[in-house]
Amino acid sequence: MRRAAILVSLLLLAGCDSSRTGSFSGYVEGELVFLGPTEPGRVTALEVTEGSEVKAGQVVARVEDDLQRADRDAASAQLKEAEARLANAQSPLQRPEEIAVLEAAEQRAAAALDLSRIELARQKTLVPKGASSQANLDQAQHTYDQNQAALDEARRRISAARIASRTHEIDAAREAVTAAKASLAAAEVRLDRRTVKASTEGPVQTVYFRVGELVPEGRPIVSILPPGLLKVRFFVPEAQLPKVALGAPVSVTCDGCPPTAARVSFIAAQAEYTPPVIYSREERAKLVYMIEALPQDPSRARPGQPVNVTLGSGR
Repeated sequence: MRRAAILVSLLLLAGCDSSRTGSFSGYVEGELVFLGPTEPGRVTALEVTEGSEVKAGQVVARVEDDLQRADRDAASAQLKEAEARLANAQSPLQRPEEIAVLEAAEQRAAAALDLSRIELARQKTLVPKGASSQANLDQAQHTYDQNQAALDEARRRISAARIASRTHEIDAAREAVTAAKASLAAAEVRLDRRTVKASTEGPVQTVYFRVGELVPEGRPIVSILPPGLLKVRFFVPEAQLPKVALGAPVSVTCDGCPPTAARVSFIAAQAEYTPPVIYSREERAKLVYMIEALPQDPSRARPGQPVNVTLGSGR
């Protein structure tokens, strides 16, 4: 309703002296930035008040985070469990003490093999000389072969004991660690979002919820008006539209304030309240186009403030 009343008054003004003076009526408008949690919750702390200036990254409100902290702790525990499973999969199948017993058995088998090797060599020397029988040589050869097999078995037992889990088991454990890390990161993000921080600087315009109130999903707690989102809107008759160009300088004045420089940043493609059928010459004079200009000093502008805009520098 407010904007409609303004537009009606501007339409009346458009038919008066604006075409002769080059001065047009308008108003200041600001685009608010709304800050709130991504999930519903009760406000536990409010760090700002209406009108207070905030900086980017400053905490403006806190929302209850008991569930998010529990999710974060659970995700952290799952990560530790997954990392333990991965370490177990990569470790040897037997403990170091058990491997030490197998190594002792290997040393005994190696000693027995050395003894049988000496005996076999001695029998091979004595049999050709007739000092020993062929049966003794065969027995020495058999003993040597047995000791060699025992040593090979002991070494294979040690190798098997030092082997970690199979490759696919290690890969599965590693993927579980990756998934657990992702879950923990997501839980930490959800927890961090329970602390509402300013995404830009500017004054707080409205506080919508107080401490103890429940914020529904998608609703803001506060709104901020960044200086860069202030703009001047004014309306130019159809006959004066060719005189306006993007980037063109304009001078903005208001009651009791000095002129402020601004530049045209937007020109509407369609007229306001256009007649539906045919434009006569009289009807064309009533057509106005919305123009937006960005002030060079936004701190001197206030949303809703009526202004007069003059094309050119106005100096």
